[in-house]
Amino acid sequence: MCGILAVLGCSDDTQAKRFRVLELSRRLKHRGPDWSGLYQHGDCYLAHQRLAIIDPASGDQPLFNEDKSVVVTVNGEIYNHEELRSRLPNHKFRTGSDCDVIAHLYEEFGEDFVDMLDGIFAFVLLDTRDNSFIAARDAIGVTPLYIGWGLDGSIWISSEMKGLNDDCEHFEVFPPGHLYSSKQGGFRRWYNPPWFSEAVPSTPYDPLVLRKAFEDAVIKRLMTDVPFGVLLSGGLDSSLVASITARHLAGTKAAKQWGTQLHSFCVGLEGSPDLKAGREVADYLGTVHHEFHFTVQDGIDAIEDVIFHIETYDVTTIRAATPMFLMSRKIKSLGVKMVISGEGSDEIFGGYLYFHKAPNKEEFHQETCRKIKALHQYDCLRANKATSAWGLEARVPFLDKAFINTAMAIDPEAKMIHPEEGRIEKWVLRRAFDDEKQPYLPKHILYRQKEQFSDGVGYSWIDGLKDHAAKHVE
Repeated sequence: MCGILAVLGCSDDTQAKRFRVLELSRRLKHRGPDWSGLYQHGDCYLAHQRLAIIDPASGDQPLFNEDKSVVVTVNGEIYNHEELRSRLPNHKFRTGSDCDVIAHLYEEFGEDFVDMLDGIFAFVLLDTRDNSFIAARDAIGVTPLYIGWGLDGSIWISSEMKGLNDDCEHFEVFPPGHLYSSKQGGFRRWYNPPWFSEAVPSTPYDPLVLRKAFEDAVIKRLMTDVPFGVLLSGGLDSSLVASITARHLAGTKAAKQWGTQLHSFCVGLEGSPDLKAGREVADYLGTVHHEFHFTVQDGIDAIEDVIFHIETYDVTTIRAATPMFLMSRKIKSLGVKMVISGEGSDEIFGGYLYFHKAPNKEEFHQETCRKIKALHQYDCLRANKATSAWGLEARVPFLDKAFINTAMAIDPEAKMIHPEEGRIEKWVLRRAFDDEKQPYLPKHILYRQKEQFSDGVGYSWIDGLKDHAAKHVE
């Protein structure tokens, strides 16, 4: 993940303003420690802090079209960039970066190209020919973005709040799945999938269709020019991600560069459930497994930094983000720059234990829709910012656009939890990967009941936090 900052129409093109934009952009340097760039056109500034994953040698930003009339700063990964390049035969690309397609798509299709992008992203694009601009955020909000307004009428857009809070009279979350257009003077939703209306779907459950959709989602996230691995807690979601990655790694460009043996990472207190389960899955899959231990005091000591980076006081998010924050630092120290993670499954499939109480399929489905729509405030925010704090990128295949469309089209009756019939939470996902001939996972892992992330790392983590709060918070 990179860091972007744009200041647009600020009525100030002085050197002092440029220095101020540079100063604010440096607050995002943890997101992109590899390179930085700043483009100025009159009173518009586009800044970028780069984490180089694709084309590290030449993909520096901001990026331009052929005559440099269109400039863009992007935080994202565009998984279908090669296909999009093939649809732009008359365009010349300056770099091999996956994000290089954005300026050219705008040239070709105007503001209506965003839904063509398959990936996660937040970007600001400036058309210097008329000083118009657009900004957009990915469908679910995996990539963070904020928008603010200055007293001088300027519009500020940043990957994190710390890039704009001191200079804006008002700022807010840039809504996922939306585009902001200066020409239209406001937001419009570009992401309008069938499930968004919360109407109850009726597609029959087909385990092989669901399996294929998720394998495709994982495989496309193996696009990398740098060392990577998987987060492996030993729960269903991370174990499936690891299993699919291990199966398909050998035939990828990444394997040719970095080898065919997958690296996996797990964090926990000494003796925690996740460490035990993660080790078992790693042994089964044959990964190079890395265990990281922390103490309750380590976590408490890190909380101030965690809050600074994830920019929320939500207690559940903080307690889950802290082990991930500590683990990310260790992972980055090994030279790894990207990891694949399992966020999003519980929201899509009703994996939380309270879904046992769903009275009917209509309410079950509507609750999954509401949970997905709120992910950008919780799990996406945690996964992105806890890793980006150390210049590490987390990719989340469960939140792939095509996979969500497939999973959310299933008749929710199939997702309902009926223990008397052997259907525990996320049964449709478990059943999809229950292959007797070529097992993805051991049965007891495939049907392991869910642990909350902050429980799985060690039950005393939550108790320790409560004790600390009781002593120090009045």
